[in-house]
Amino acid sequence: MSSSALLQPEPQPLEACTISRDVQIFDLLIEDMEASLGESWGDLGFGEALAFLEQPDAETLKFVAIALDAEDEADLSLITDIIAAAKGRDIKVILIAEDLSPASLHQLLREGGDEFVPYPLPENELANAIERVLRKAEEPPLPPEMQNKLKASHDRDGVVLPVHGMAGGTGSTTLAVNLAWELATIDKKAPPRVCLLDLDLQFGSASTYLDLPRREAVFELLSNTEGMDADSFMQALLSYEDKLQVLTAPTELIPLDLIGSEDVSRIIEFAKRNFDYVVIDMPTTVVEWTQAVLEQAHVYFATIEMDMRSAQNTLRMKRTMQAEDLPFEKLRFILNRGPKFTDLSGKARVKRLAESLGIGIEVQLPDGGYAVAQNADHGVPMAEGIAKNALRKEIAKLAKSVHEINQRAEAGA
Repeated sequence: MSSSALLQPEPQPLEACTISRDVQIFDLLIEDMEASLGESWGDLGFGEALAFLEQPDAETLKFVAIALDAEDEADLSLITDIIAAAKGRDIKVILIAEDLSPASLHQLLREGGDEFVPYPLPENELANAIERVLRKAEEPPLPPEMQNKLKASHDRDGVVLPVHGMAGGTGSTTLAVNLAWELATIDKKAPPRVCLLDLDLQFGSASTYLDLPRREAVFELLSNTEGMDADSFMQALLSYEDKLQVLTAPTELIPLDLIGSEDVSRIIEFAKRNFDYVVIDMPTTVVEWTQAVLEQAHVYFATIEMDMRSAQNTLRMKRTMQAEDLPFEKLRFILNRGPKFTDLSGKARVKRLAESLGIGIEVQLPDGGYAVAQNADHGVPMAEGIAKNALRKEIAKLAKSVHEINQRAEAGA
């Protein structure tokens, strides 16, 4: 053997492949793949991907990056076959999508996509996605006290109580988390079963307020609600002190329209069958599935403040709902940081606000001060950390009112 042959470097094994109609369309993807993997990656077209994944050369692949745009939606069946073939060989799948419809993206994630990255690629986002899918360490096991020990009962018809902020910072998450806790602890002898759903999928912070971890199981549940059963739903919940069950927001940011009305309806239906109260922390944004929540709600709490943001957004919400013939009468407006008892001019302003918007403000919550934010950072309900705070007392009164009305309704049924 010649010395020159001995000096030839061994070809690097393939660690990854891009799969697309034409990778040149996704020039930023080429740059990012080279930056992350050097020369240890290859490129495949849709037509040749299935055959390659069956060959021995595919054994070294750690992941495939499937890049597609709107023109590829006609070939979704082929792409789902490619995903299935990759998953069959324990190869991770990263989806790079440009102008793909939410329904198509949802289908591909449901079929086994591990990560989604929008195109054009945000800076370092592909590298971060690769790191996440290749991370060897699995989610740490849940502490026993956070594991949901409740079994599916299918014997309830729970009261659905969404909480929707008419503007950012109006206290909707504070209300949702603490209302859920007050309901869960309202009756020491026969405590209701209470579930808190954090449907603010991108920036939901119910987990922070209760010091609970976010889990991949939530994303998996949301990605395939058609395959969800009672057991998988209950397993996705976390328990707070064995009294409150929580579906946290997903670990990563996901599009709000990744799920649709049918998905949300299924989740709420499972929660209703197994819990007495279902409190939902809603995103401030109105999305396609907001209507599904509104239709299932018994009362839809809307938090506002004494400012122009809240007033203008409330007016927009009212006009939209009335134009779409939606049940605006379900909304119960809650004024956060309301005037003190002796502030007569403040009470007059509240009255003028309600009259100008044509709404009723049925609950006024006092300003709990800095202690409320500080307590949230500690990850405990206000009843546990600042029980004597004026805001906590008013939320407890609201929970008592809700529970009493529900008991009367059950007694009269």
